[in-house]
Amino acid sequence: MPSRRSLLTIALLILVQGFVIASVDPEFEKLAMNLREKALLRVEPPIVATQASSSLGLSRFPWKRNIVTTVFWVGERPTQNNPVPNCKSSWDPEWHRNFGGYDNPEPAGRRGFFPKFIPRQNPFYVALPYNDVTRGATKPESRSAIPWFREAFEKPGQSVCKGRWVAIRRGNRIAYAQWEDCGPFRTDHWQYVFGNDRPKPNLNQGAGLDVSPAVRDYLGMGGKDVCDWKFVDVREVPPGPWTKYGDNNTFVLQQRGANLNLTDRNNARGVRR
Repeated sequence: MPSRRSLLTIALLILVQGFVIASVDPEFEKLAMNLREKALLRVEPPIVATQASSSLGLSRFPWKRNIVTTVFWVGERPTQNNPVPNCKSSWDPEWHRNFGGYDNPEPAGRRGFFPKFIPRQNPFYVALPYNDVTRGATKPESRSAIPWFREAFEKPGQSVCKGRWVAIRRGNRIAYAQWEDCGPFRTDHWQYVFGNDRPKPNLNQGAGLDVSPAVRDYLGMGGKDVCDWKFVDVREVPPGPWTKYGDNNTFVLQQRGANLNLTDRNNARGVRR
């Protein structure tokens, strides 16, 4: 059987001959082009998706589809269907203060996707019904349930879930946000958050995801909607309004680090900015 290199050489010779003879026999030119294409297809190996494809931008996390999704916000007061106030989160007892104020969900109280003040934390945030920490200790199932536990764990009692990036899809739009609180209603349903279970029944028609007003507005949601969601690695998060603000925002921190490094280099060279 001819080698790939031989096939390519034959194809090129046929093509050259085809150009020479084309003025005499147009049918020969057509035959030569077909032979060349067949030879090239045999020479070039097909691209096959493998597990290594994750390095090419393919996600390692599956979508959770058709999840009832509700809206919550920093500073929200308790209601009948949301009995827990949101001045603090499951991981931050000073969430309202650290966020920078009340994340008013009303359009008149917002500036585009953002509150009217400059938020000190990412205004694109979500809540999911699991907390990996209880009473200052890491829950025992966390080690086996959370896919990124080993790579993120630093010390007992410190959450490896807080700040994790999530993609939320409604129709043909996808927003990206950080996991900053636990709920709706539950903080123990790891079988749904990390596994294949569906959300448990609750007062909000089995809602399994809470999103911030910024996520709501970007996706064009109502107060209650149905969305898909999945975890994403940082490298999968594209530029967007979710990368602009926040002391907890991976991209803001990266930019600050780059600016500090540039300042240090300029100072070392005696350059003033």
